[in-house]
Amino acid sequence: MLTFCCRLGLIAATLLALCNPALAGNNNPSTLYSSLARTAPELNPDVLKRALNAMQCAVGNGIERSERLAVIDYSMPSTARRLWIFDLRQKKLVLRDLVAHGQKSGENFATQFSNREGSYQSSLGLFRTQESYEGAHGYSLRMDGLEPGFNDRARDRAIVIHAADYVSPLWSKREGRIGRSQGCPAVRPQVARQVVDKLKDGQFMFSWYPDQRWLKSSAYLNCKPRQMASAG
Repeated sequence: MLTFCCRLGLIAATLLALCNPALAGNNNPSTLYSSLARTAPELNPDVLKRALNAMQCAVGNGIERSERLAVIDYSMPSTARRLWIFDLRQKKLVLRDLVAHGQKSGENFATQFSNREGSYQSSLGLFRTQESYEGAHGYSLRMDGLEPGFNDRARDRAIVIHAADYVSPLWSKREGRIGRSQGCPAVRPQVARQVVDKLKDGQFMFSWYPDQRWLKSSAYLNCKPRQMASAG
């Protein structure tokens, strides 16, 4: 009788996981958070929780699961390694490195963000990475912003991940900050190919800053399906 009941419980748990994408597989929110937090102790726990919640909201509302997640904490100075890339299957950190913000977002600290073309500012929120390509900056990665009003013009603005010589510790020693982009999350040339290869073809990227308007209105932080942009 006990064995039969245990089997029934296992079946019920399996069905629950299948019906609720946020609970299925290796992406169980609490287990995933604990594992990733251990591998990235320098990442603000609240930022990691928000990133995972936004990702789980997206998956729970029909966006395909990803194998990796990138987190950018723009509340940190540009001289800090504020980009983290996680492998969600193996639940580990695969890269932590420098990343640039837009010229008009701020100096060493980014404080201003925009979704507007020509703003030269970075955008906040949840992104879905797409195709890699060879462009003016070499091997680069296009992505789509998922948050209406905050980053959904990313493709029109040509906000991409690319290599930039100004993303460099030597630059920061000379200028007190690394160089700034036109809004792209540019990375060091030495890691650019690795970053693009890890993130291409449908991964999630989450850009964070405690901007009150975004915190209150984000479709993914607050999980409001009707306000979400469609993405493959």
